[in-house]
Formats: sequence, structure tokens, C-alpha cells
Amino acid sequence: MPAVLGNAMPKSGSHLIIQVLQGLPRLGPFVNPGFPPVNRSESNTKLPDEIILKNIRRMRPGDIGYGYIPAKEPFISALTAKGVEASPASTKGAGGFPARATIFIYRDPRDVIVSHVFYATQMHAGHGMHRYYTETLSSMEERINAAIQGVQEPGSELSSIRNKYVAYLNWLDQTEVLCLRFEDLILARNTALGRLLDYLDQRGFKPDVPREQAIQVLDQAVMPRKSGTFRKGKPGNWREHFTPANKTCFKELTGDLLIRLGYEDNDLW
Repeated sequence: MPAVLGNAMPKSGSHLIIQVLQGLPRLGPFVNPGFPPVNRSESNTKLPDEIILKNIRRMRPGDIGYGYIPAKEPFISALTAKGVEASPASTKGAGGFPARATIFIYRDPRDVIVSHVFYATQMHAGHGMHRYYTETLSSMEERINAAIQGVQEPGSELSSIRNKYVAYLNWLDQTEVLCLRFEDLILARNTALGRLLDYLDQRGFKPDVPREQAIQVLDQAVMPRKSGTFRKGKPGNWREHFTPANKTCFKELTGDLLIRLGYEDNDLW
């Protein structure tokens, strides 16, 4: 049994993958300890890297966890290494795979921006960007451009969308990590869930039920409206909000980001 960690960028479908993974105890001896994200304290404050690493290494076979873990050391090694680094029991997964299974979910950055802006302005008045978006800026176009460019105002610091993704992009190059697109979990869920089951199968997990039934169980675990951050979750929603000026700004500041992520073939969108 692997220990399973769902990993995501904020506003990129973390609650969706968490719900999927919470269906695993219906398929086998998995346990959801109910802890906060491995990189956050119970008061939702960011933890130092050494504590995050301890939380990752503390996961036992069959544990389910989640977090917002950037693709850097020592986290890459902790989540992909075999042998002693793979688990507290110093065991390997089936076929020599790591005893930790990491599922990284990512999303079209344009939709991430729109989701972030609505969350900060309408859903979470305590968000660090709420006052800036609602008091300093006056239009959706301005807010989207601010989220693209980043903000360095006292009390309202926000990194650019490109810098946010750069911190996570290396997960796409880790062969031991299953990378799933948020859009596939929405629009082609059965296929995406099948990939997840295949990935866990390689690491020693055999569901107690036939494959099609296992997919159905995981699908039924998804209830987006139970998420406190749910708004639409609609792929391509950015088209309803991006103006030509937003598109120009995004293209100028993100370079080939969309191509690298597989969302566009060129910059003619």
C-alpha cells in the first residue's frame, strides 16, 4: 500500500483531487487522517520547509494527505525516492516504485486567475488581496492584469502568475509523479480516474472491486459544492472575463507557459 499525497497549486483543483482521494477508503485499507495540508498548520499558517518534510515523511502506507508543495528539493526527493527515503518502514512499492504515490493536479493559468480574483473579491473578505482588488482597483480587467503581473503593495503582495507556475512546473518532469489536468477530471473524468487507478496499481494497490466499479466509487466521491471555495469550476471560464488587453498582457508576461502546459499550440489564441 502506498501513502498517497494529492498535490496542487492553489485555485487549481486541490479540493477536487482531495475529494477523489477520499473515495479510496471505500476501495481498500486507506485512511484519511483528517489533518490540514502537509504544508500548513492547524491555524492555516505556512510551515517551514523542515516541518513540511517531516509531515511528508510521517505518512505511513495507506495514509491519504494533500498539500501545496512546490517542485523543489528536498520535496522532490522525498516524494519520488525509493528505499530508505521512500517510507518510514524503508520499503519499496511494487516493482521498485516509491512507496509514496503523488498526484499533482494543474489547471489552465487563465482560469486560475479568474478563480483567484473572484475568490479574493467575493468569497473571502479576509483574503490578502481583497482590499486592493475592491478599493484600489475598480474593474475586472484591472484585477486580471494585476493577477497576471503580480502586486507589490504594502499589505497586498502577490507574485506574478508566471512565477507561481515556475515554482511547480518541475513536477511535470518527474516520472514517478502522476500529473493530471483539472480539466480532464472535469471533462474526461473516467479516463483520468482510470489513470489514477493504474498508477496506484503499479505501486501495489489492488482495489477490492472490479475496475469499472472502482472508477464509479471515485467518481461518486466528487461533490464540488461541498468545497468552501467552489464557484464554477468550469474549464474555459476565462473566455468570459479576459479582455483583449488582458490577453495581450498575459502573452507578454508569460511567454511559452501555455504551450509548456499543453493548453495552446501557439500564441494565436
